[in-house]
Amino acid sequence: MNTLFSLKVRPGHPDFLDLPWAQSIVDWPGERFVDLPRGPSRHEVRFIARERGIYVIKELPGAAARQDYEVLRALETKDVTTAIPVGIVEGRYPDTGAERSAAIITRYLEHAFSYQELLQGHGFGARREQMLDAFAGLLVELHLAGCFWGDCSLANVLYRYDAETIEPIMVDAETSVLRESLSHGQREEDLEIMIVNVAGGMADIAAAHGLSIDDADLTLGEDIAERYRNLWRELTETLLIGPEESFKITEKIQRLNELGFDVDEVDLIPADGGQRLRMKVKVGGRNFHSAKLHRLTGVEALERQARQVLSDLHYYQCLTGASTATGKEVAAVRWRVGVFEPMLERLRAMADIQDPTQAYCAVLHHRYLKSCESGRDVGTESAFQDWLAAGRPDYARAAEHPRPAGMQAA
Repeated sequence: MNTLFSLKVRPGHPDFLDLPWAQSIVDWPGERFVDLPRGPSRHEVRFIARERGIYVIKELPGAAARQDYEVLRALETKDVTTAIPVGIVEGRYPDTGAERSAAIITRYLEHAFSYQELLQGHGFGARREQMLDAFAGLLVELHLAGCFWGDCSLANVLYRYDAETIEPIMVDAETSVLRESLSHGQREEDLEIMIVNVAGGMADIAAAHGLSIDDADLTLGEDIAERYRNLWRELTETLLIGPEESFKITEKIQRLNELGFDVDEVDLIPADGGQRLRMKVKVGGRNFHSAKLHRLTGVEALERQARQVLSDLHYYQCLTGASTATGKEVAAVRWRVGVFEPMLERLRAMADIQDPTQAYCAVLHHRYLKSCESGRDVGTESAFQDWLAAGRPDYARAAEHPRPAGMQAA
């Protein structure tokens, strides 16, 4: 037995030195683990609770662990939504190719569920379009970052509700490769792998329900690929703009913003002898609004959640007549102290509200619907009371699967 292992942990997390790394996690005492649901995995996965939260330990061969950890770290710097890498343990066994020779530690993803769970559940019908668009969007985001996934499947993607949308999360990068950029052929190869893997996942789901393979949605991956190609064209196509068509620049940026992407740069290059301009955009990350909300309030939120919450700030500024820069800043402070934080505290006090920010978004959406129905602004408090009386719509649907799925490592 080899006890000379190396342990690397990022700052801000426990050191995990008290764990018996010389043994496989399969042999660790059961009381060390937190019992949480997890999806299918070719590797052993366990959950460990610490004061600072819950962590996921995945045991796998040395080279795969190193690749998984390093790619996740690199993607984190590119603002791609992935599992959060915390540490890596190597040299646990003399044979570096053995399954138990290494392990990676990631942060447990709260309020996250697997695509496989939703595909099997009744919630998939209502959310189908959003889920497929989100799945395709994640693959586009990875390819824009120069990441060839190599194993995109239902089992290694998680989702969580982000206001009215769904945020997909990559949780397995052991087969991934990072390049400066990907060629068309490399992207298509990744899509073909995804199509085959998704078909296999759908066949497994059908079998688990005692259904014939003929009843499995084996073309689901092809649907995702088509959505991927449409989104890729929108993000990367070059647009020709005539002398009187400068409005097309604004239209293009707005379309990209609606898809969840920010625009870092717009290149305008003379074309056709200077008669027209060739427009090409450089797409930025998806975290502009969440970063702004964090600066204003210190609250961590997903991008679409943050966008919706910040729209409430603009609503408040409009109600209070704040128009100057100084007036808006003062209104922002008053909104945070007098509106946002008190409502968040009321939602946190409800025992069955696991994600108060998502619940706040549901209240805002309910306020909008009731105002449209009434033909006048009904106000936040009135909308909140009506939302409670109505059974907390939107949030109740988002909580159809009350238990988090944990990390789905393929």
